[in-house]
Amino acid sequence: MHDVVRLVLNVSEKEQGERLDRLLSTRVTGVSRSFAQALMKAGDVLVNEQPAKPAYRVRVGDRIEVLLPPAEPPEELEPLYLPIPVLYEDDDVIVFDKPAGLVTHPAPGHEHDTLVNALKAIRPGLRLRASDRPGIVHRLDKDTSGLLVVAKHEAARLSLVQQWQSRSVEKRYLALVHGVVEPEDGTIDAPIGRDPSDRKRMGVGPGGRPAVTHFRVLERFQRATLLELDLVTGRTHQIRVHLAFIGHPVVGDDLYGRRPFVVPVPRQFLHATFLRFELPGTRRQIALQTPLPRDLQEVLQALRVREGGAG
Repeated sequence: MHDVVRLVLNVSEKEQGERLDRLLSTRVTGVSRSFAQALMKAGDVLVNEQPAKPAYRVRVGDRIEVLLPPAEPPEELEPLYLPIPVLYEDDDVIVFDKPAGLVTHPAPGHEHDTLVNALKAIRPGLRLRASDRPGIVHRLDKDTSGLLVVAKHEAARLSLVQQWQSRSVEKRYLALVHGVVEPEDGTIDAPIGRDPSDRKRMGVGPGGRPAVTHFRVLERFQRATLLELDLVTGRTHQIRVHLAFIGHPVVGDDLYGRRPFVVPVPRQFLHATFLRFELPGTRRQIALQTPLPRDLQEVLQALRVREGGAG
């Protein structure tokens, strides 16, 4: 599996005062100004170890660090039939109940075994190309299960993107976290950006983008709490980062909260259970819900048995 490419650039006297996005487009092969701006928006460009903006005027001695994504997968999208439940479909969108362990879109190391490859197999009439990131509006981490919407054409994708950006979409998750969460409900309002010490991780910090997560306690155990979470924003790894930030990492999350647990856990206990959005074709609201999959239900049942039915 290929990793991201990390570049370090130093500013020369000739480049003094140049806009950062323009500098990157001239210095880095294959990077346009718009792509440079997208990298900065994602927190993948640092100047002197701080997140940078496109209009920043570079200075002699600046140390610019650029994190480039892996090379694009092959252009041809290979169909692969995978038994992924479809919960809703019309001419514009298809909503999957994504199982854990499945990557959303082809990438190095997962070129042919993704949800988009499965979409190509079950709907061969759709025009899908690997480099287009076809129809993908929002993501679920590989080991997160639950509801995932894919647009079937560009107009539908743009409609969904607008809804996600305007934060009019209602998204709820279920998570089992370490420890006893004291308040019955609350809000985590903490900005999220790339972790400067580990670029594969996200973290809470002053240079991050605004991120807000509401939570409500559903069930308590002696050493864990089952939460329902409502995302106002949709930052990368938002739930996992926010819960680790308040000292209650997701059970089974090896990246943000590796801890032993009292019963076996097959993966991170995080499930996208509810989604409400506007259908692009009819403009009517649709609400979809999917229960916890069996592997996570078994974790809860093991906890209840261990504690003699307490909860």
